[in-house]
Amino acid sequence: MDGKIERVYVPMTETGFYILYCLQTPQHGYGISRQVSWLTNGEVAIGAGTMYGTLSKMEKDGLIVFDREEEKRRLYRITPLGEEVLDREMRRIERLYHNSRGENWNG
Repeated sequence: MDGKIERVYVPMTETGFYILYCLQTPQHGYGISRQVSWLTNGEVAIGAGTMYGTLSKMEKDGLIVFDREEEKRRLYRITPLGEEVLDREMRRIERLYHNSRGENWNG
């Protein structure tokens, strides 16, 4: 993983994490927003400005790519680099979870 990408995305913001997590299946911004709301029981809401700014940055950095357009909505999907960043963040979160319970984590 490129050092710049690592500095910018590790650790990830909650918004960045959920966007990459949701893009394991191609989606558009509104679909991501709805899925995040569902996953978090409404506790996390990603506004349109944050959503599209983050999508644009992630696309520029190579974490996601434009997949296709459906009904005038741009669908994105995660790239192998995005999968690597997401996997690293999921392992970090898992380590934090186990450590918070007093457990040793070997990941």
